[in-house]
Formats: sequence, structure tokens, C-alpha cells
Amino acid sequence: MENFIVSARKYRPVTFDSVVGQQHITGTLKNAILNNQLAQAFLFCGPRGVGKTTCARILAKTINCEQITSEAEACGECDSCKSFQNGNSFSIHELDAASNNSVDDIRSLIDQVRIPPQSGRYKIYIIDEVHMLSQQAFNAFLKTLEEPPSYAIFILATTEKHKILPTILSRCQIFDFNRIRVDDMAQHLGRIADNESIQYELDGLHIIAQKADGGLRDALSMFDQIVSFSNKQISYQSVIDNLNILDYDYYFKLTDSIYKEDAAQAILIFDQVLNRGFDGNHFIGGLSSHLRNLLVTKDPSTLKLLDVSDNIKKRYLEQSQQLSSGLLLSALNISNQCEINYKSSKNQRLQVELALLKMCHIASAIMLSDNGTFSALAEQKKKRPEPAVTSATVSVAEIKKQDVPVEPESVKPSTLIPPAPSKPVENHPPKMSDTGKKGWGSVKVATSIPNLNAIFEEKAVEEDNKPSLVRGDANKEVSLNEFLQKWQEFAERLKNENKINLFTLMTVAQPRLSGNSLIEVEVENAIQMDVLNSAKIDMLNFLRVELQNFSLDIKGTMMEHQVSRKPYTSQEKYQAMVAKNPTLEKLRQEFNLGLS
Repeated sequence: MENFIVSARKYRPVTFDSVVGQQHITGTLKNAILNNQLAQAFLFCGPRGVGKTTCARILAKTINCEQITSEAEACGECDSCKSFQNGNSFSIHELDAASNNSVDDIRSLIDQVRIPPQSGRYKIYIIDEVHMLSQQAFNAFLKTLEEPPSYAIFILATTEKHKILPTILSRCQIFDFNRIRVDDMAQHLGRIADNESIQYELDGLHIIAQKADGGLRDALSMFDQIVSFSNKQISYQSVIDNLNILDYDYYFKLTDSIYKEDAAQAILIFDQVLNRGFDGNHFIGGLSSHLRNLLVTKDPSTLKLLDVSDNIKKRYLEQSQQLSSGLLLSALNISNQCEINYKSSKNQRLQVELALLKMCHIASAIMLSDNGTFSALAEQKKKRPEPAVTSATVSVAEIKKQDVPVEPESVKPSTLIPPAPSKPVENHPPKMSDTGKKGWGSVKVATSIPNLNAIFEEKAVEEDNKPSLVRGDANKEVSLNEFLQKWQEFAERLKNENKINLFTLMTVAQPRLSGNSLIEVEVENAIQMDVLNSAKIDMLNFLRVELQNFSLDIKGTMMEHQVSRKPYTSQEKYQAMVAKNPTLEKLRQEFNLGLS
């Protein structure tokens, strides 16, 4: 019976072209070999299982190959290549720094470097997990790494580059290995399955690639495990059963329940997940990823960010068309908050169920919010009287008939007639469309439009049916006490609204009423000036209506501060003391005292 060899060893790349997902590194190394521009030391760093040690071995074999191809690949037939493949090469040495990390191990390596290679052009040293070397070993290795013999090349590999001394990093060419993409990994697993005559579903291979998290070695280990589990028939169901992965169907069904506002079905789906042995935190994290994928699928330009198979991608496309972006964002926010509070919650199942209930009522909450807002606007319109049509009103028909624009100068503010009190007209809100979707019905437009001057000159009528005021007719004399009373009233309103900055500005210094129209407010700095200018319109709207004077204006004036310098020298300090107490000078003269 032939011994079984795991796929990670059996299908280990032996050439640069067979390396998966690291083309940016293999291309650079091949060009360096062709141009004979090899560095004295290389550092390969990156996560586990992405091909660091494999690329180091391929580079070492290719450098000493006697018949390098035109594509910078080792021939595999010369004595150097055969000795390396058999593991008895005298020119290529591998050192595991995890178990040989002392100063004595490095000194032994340095002694070996002094001996020229017996065969081949270079003597190559591959040091794996180099970050495990001790501080003393790194220091002993520095000089040799900086000035090695012309025939010596060092290839270092590590998963934790931050643990290596900067002096070591500065002496190496650094190559950062990327995590292998899901598509590249799934295609590589498919080629291995074809060579081994294994039946497979592409969706199942994609799940293995996603679970591997960018490491090909982990993917090959799971691949061997599932081949044994499924008897060489890799299906989507066998993969999720063996790897204990939540099926996409759970999340698609749950999202449909959220869209239909079926809270009972959503809770039942979560109960099924718990009965299968999955943790609630794992479930809510998967739901967040599912909602994120739906948002990504809404825009075709971001569809490439989805690391799933084509079949699953189609399902995402179909479901994303049914859901609005607002619903998805709200649900994603709820799931993210649930994931944050999950570990600190005492009743973790209730935490997830509460999040699901909130998601199922998002649409209803939006509908209620919209209806409430509209009702408030409708009530406000009911309380406001109908605008009177003045002599400046021009009908649409007349404008079309004359086809001449109306000049604003022809209507003066003084000629405006105050509108007579009229019965308020009830403005009913537009009816919702019969299709069942949220939208506004058709609204009839008035057949006549008022002149622009009339619109700007009219003033809003208060809820207590005060007579309307027109700017040209209202210029009432304002007394100081009345003005200060209204000023304080507006400040108290700001205090209730928690606008502390403006409230402080209005109450610290008393304003001055210059003449009958200008209000001067003293400010201490430019920041207070900006605060005053930003609230100027609201203040004037309140004061002009309350005081019935539309000529009022507010102006900020900067306070003049006297700049004083703190006494520094002895003479300045003495003069400051004399300024406070003049008798001190008489005391100094009587006793003939001087300054030290």
C-alpha cells in the first residue's frame, strides 16, 4: 500500500510559475536572476501558509542551477537540482531559528560561511522563523550579514517582521507576501481535485478558501480532511457540515423575514442556529457580514469586493434589489451594536433576539416617522391663515397673455395694503398612492402667483392670530426697558435649548440700543464674534416681531483690552510695589536702601 502524502507536501510548488498568488514577488526574483542582480540577503515576511519558505527554496535551487531556462526557472535535471531535490546538497543549508536560536548556533553558521561552496556558484543559507533568534544571536549575526563573502547568500523568513532588529532589516531586501485571494485558492484546489480525480462543487471549494483566511497550507489541510469525510465527493453541504460553518441559506432566509417584518420567523431561525451548536456571537457576526455583502452588491462597481462563488453572488444580487439601502444600513448598525454588547451582556440570547426584533420593525418605524412628520407639517399649515392676494398679485394667465415680465420696481412697499383677516383654509395632506408604496399623490398648483416683493415683505403670522406686519408699515418706537425684557426672554429660550455659548454672550454684557434701530453687543474675541454672527438672523427674527420694529439690526463690537506685562526685573517689581504703596519709596529713602 502506497504511503499517503498530504496535499501541502505533494503539491508544493517547485518553480516560480507554480507559486499561487505571489506574482509580484516571483516576477521580481526572476528578473533579479536574469539580470544577475542578486542581493546578499533577502527577507521574506508575511502570514503563515502563503509560500515564504517555498519561494526561498525555489530561489536557492534556481540560483545554483547549471542550466537556467530563459524564463529564469531551474531545469530540475542538473546535478545541483537533483541533489537539492534529494536533500543532500552541500551548497544549500536550512536552519530552523526556532530551535537553533542561541549565540553558539550563529557562531557555527558563521564558521561554515567561511568555507567556499564545493559545487555551484553560491552557498545559500535559509533561516526560517528568524524572529526567534535571541538578542545576542542577532548581534553576532550582524557583521556577517552586512559583509558576507561574495559566494554567500542569506534568505530569511519570518511571520513577525516587527520583532526583527532594524539593523537586520536595513541589511536585507524585504519582500512582503500577501494573503492569497479566495478565487486563486479555489482555482488551485480545483486543479488538485482534477489531478486526484475528485468530484467537487465550486461553491464548496470557495467555502474552504474563505475559511483558510488567505493561507494555502490551511486550505490544503481542510481539503484533505473533507476528501476523507465525503469519500472524494466534495459538495457544498459536506463542506459546511465538516467545517461547522453556518449556511448562507440561514442568512438569506433571515433577511427575507426582516424584509417581510416577520419577527416570529426570525426568532425561529435563530433558534435553529443555536440548536446546531453555533454561538450567538458567531451568528450575529455572520449576519453583519451578510448585510455588508448586500450593501456591496447594491453598486456594480463594488461587486468585485465580494469573495464568494458565482452562484452565491447571484443570490446576493437578487436579494439586494428587494431591499433599500436605508433598511440595510439600519439593520447593519443594529447588528454591529449587538456584537459590541454581546460579551458584556448577562442574557446573551436575549441580546441577539432583541436585535432581530428591532430589525424586523425598521420599516414600520420609518413609516411612523414619516407619517408623524407629515402630520406635524399639516397641523402647522392649518393654523396659518391663507395669504391675502394684494394688488401686486399677477395671475398666470395674464403673464402668458402679456408675455412681458413684471418689473419689481413697479410695486413699492408703501403701496401694499395690509391683508384683511380671512378664514383659514384647511390644507389637507396629499393622499398616499394606491400602489401601497410610500409616495406623495399629485398636488394642485395655484393658478395665480404673488409678486416676489409681496412675498418678501409679508411676515409670518403667530399662532395667537396676531395681525400680520409688513416691513414698510412697522417701525415702532422701542424703549430700553422693553428691549431688555425681550432680550432676556430670548436668552432664556437659548438656555432651555442648551445653547450655552450664545446664552453666555447675551447675558455677560448688557447690550446698547443706539437710536431706534441699532443694537450694539460687546464681544471679547473673534470666537464670540462668530457665535454672534451665526445667530444674528434668529435673534433679529425674534426681536423684530416682538418689538414691532423691522429696522432693527445687531452689530458686534470688540472690547479693547489693556495689555499689561508682568514685572520681570527687580527694578520693575519695585516700581510695581511703589505704585500700590507710595510710602515704600519714603521708607527706602529714609534708610538709604538699594535694590540687590
